[in-house]
Amino acid sequence: MKLENLMANQRREKIMDLVREDGSAKVANLAKLFKVTEVTIRQDLEKLEKDGLIVREYGGAFLKNVEDQVKNFSLVHQDNMDKKALIAERCLELIETGDTIILDSGTTTTEIAKRLKGMKDITVITNALNIALILGAEPGIEVIVTGGEFKPPTLSLTGQKAADFFHGLNVQKLFLATAGISLKAGLTYPSISDIVVKKAMIDAAEITYLVADSSKIGKSALASLGALSLIDYIITDKGIKNSNRKVFEEHEIELIIAKGEQTK
Repeated sequence: MKLENLMANQRREKIMDLVREDGSAKVANLAKLFKVTEVTIRQDLEKLEKDGLIVREYGGAFLKNVEDQVKNFSLVHQDNMDKKALIAERCLELIETGDTIILDSGTTTTEIAKRLKGMKDITVITNALNIALILGAEPGIEVIVTGGEFKPPTLSLTGQKAADFFHGLNVQKLFLATAGISLKAGLTYPSISDIVVKKAMIDAAEITYLVADSSKIGKSALASLGALSLIDYIITDKGIKNSNRKVFEEHEIELIIAKGEQTK
């Protein structure tokens, strides 16, 4: 469905996805993105503020409680953490001594970072400030952080400067996050500014592992990165539907299922 054809409630949901990702949004930019008038966007923001989800300011709005999230270094998306933990444990089996890897920002990749503690001779390149702090003091791990524009809710760096960092790099493995895997739109994200960064990460990696719990399969976010063929493997949990398994097989994408119970 085209953005200009969205119903009001659908548009507001997309606006909230974007604000939760970026921390704020401007009326003029939203109007251009959704191809509606600025008056319509202001009405949307008024409704979202009334619902207690955002705080309006002149020319736009920002996410409620975003300051506390940054101070506490906490991520917004904390759902399905049991599945994300299992996926992270499966990813650990794919990382070897001597590897240089890219860890994308996100809750699942953060779980991977937590499990890298104690490993030796690993280089981690990331656009996530929380991941850098998790691994920065580990003696056996070299941490390299991109530049870019700071996104408070995701504690990440984004935009063209972040993407430029990856140009000319050649790393073994990328662990890529996503907001939704649409069987039509492919890999999707709430923020347009992230698309150029994700593409640069993929170009820099020999192997791309998409890490996504099964609830994201079949969902679509605002911006499309591209077809599923951009990735080599999908690492998910055993909640994936059989029909979705077949789609990935048809696209010659190898599926890795995280099994077992979460370790404490």
